[in-house]
Amino acid sequence: MLQVYGIKNCNTVKKALTWLEENNLPFQFHDFKKEGVSEEKLKEWEQQADWQSLVNKKGTTWKKLTPEEQAQVVDAESANQVLQQYSSMIKRPVIEHGSGILLGFNEDEYRVNLK
Repeated sequence: MLQVYGIKNCNTVKKALTWLEENNLPFQFHDFKKEGVSEEKLKEWEQQADWQSLVNKKGTTWKKLTPEEQAQVVDAESANQVLQQYSSMIKRPVIEHGSGILLGFNEDEYRVNLK
């Protein structure tokens, strides 16, 4: 079973969940807003994707940080601190599947990796 991490009201997460349902792929959902994210989970993901790809710098949460706060995100450790504090800054969704993780919604990647 797939493990999907995200925020229920995020449009990208909604698209991903709809795609998974339409393709009859069972999943469990972990809501960052309700359940947060552990440092261990972030480190686990960073074994499969670099820390920069986990930080959504296009989102409003990143843009709300001061330039000083943004400048302090320089490595995995500093990124993980910010991502735990502001879980809505994690690129969404994160989907754990048998051979790794997928970040964001990309139908072609889903078709190749999840079926």
